[in-house]
Amino acid sequence: MSISRQTLTIVIVTFKSEKVIDNCIKSISDQIKIIVVDNSNDQNFKDSLEKKYENVECILSSSNLGMGSGNNLGLNNVKTDYALILNPDVILQDNTISEIINESKKIESFAVLAPLSEDDKYPNYKIKQEDKKNINNLNPFKVKSVDGFAMLLNLNKINQVNDFRNKKYFDENFFMYLENDDFCKRLSQCNQNIFIIPKSRIKHLGARAVSDEYAYEVELSRNWHWIWSKFYYNKKHFGFSFALLNGLPVFLSAITKVLFYFFINKKKKQIYLQRCRGYLNALFGKKSFYRPKINI
Repeated sequence: MSISRQTLTIVIVTFKSEKVIDNCIKSISDQIKIIVVDNSNDQNFKDSLEKKYENVECILSSSNLGMGSGNNLGLNNVKTDYALILNPDVILQDNTISEIINESKKIESFAVLAPLSEDDKYPNYKIKQEDKKNINNLNPFKVKSVDGFAMLLNLNKINQVNDFRNKKYFDENFFMYLENDDFCKRLSQCNQNIFIIPKSRIKHLGARAVSDEYAYEVELSRNWHWIWSKFYYNKKHFGFSFALLNGLPVFLSAITKVLFYFFINKKKKQIYLQRCRGYLNALFGKKSFYRPKINI
């Protein structure tokens, strides 16, 4: 079955995202089903969304699951053949979906498609060096991985792959960062294709998914999880020694900055201390347990 507005469901994982979610939803056709997974477990947020938008179903998670687990929860409630994962700070253009539908007909087999970010300085994909010659602004091109803020999954195709038959699409050990790289790498290892659709464009606000009032706590969380996720990803795919050596320069740099800011800037000291903690917790095999200290 081909992609259409009737065979597509959009999954959006939120956490204190009430200030950006409306712009995201309003950019999506009301013919498309939307599942919002809210990690802040906010009943008022759920009631407001479902009252305002007839095509939205909001699922409250029992705790802050993070991106990987939140996406899995949403995807396991999808009844259509295709699902488009979006961050709440993404805005679609008028033709974003129609271009994906049209251009997908040119591709013989795919597991993942992604629109192209409007910001050319920060491409939302990684590509092998030898495949760069195939990039143009007209036709879909194959890539190694795509960023998780906008990726369309061919669920029928993926569910036939042995590694994904349990429908645990994303590794739930990741709380945030690199769960999409891990997902794409596992698909590629199973000979599944990932494509960018250059005619389909989206705007990603970037780091705006959570309300600004929680910015500092979220920044602490990001610094902890970035280095934890990087260590875990490298250990999973390349071995412990590689993860250790790859992360060591960042860890040593963070220690230096903790000492430098110790007396002159408490907030920056805490940020770099979080990097140290994330690295050490990953080094000793601890889970990605840290959560932003926000009352929910």
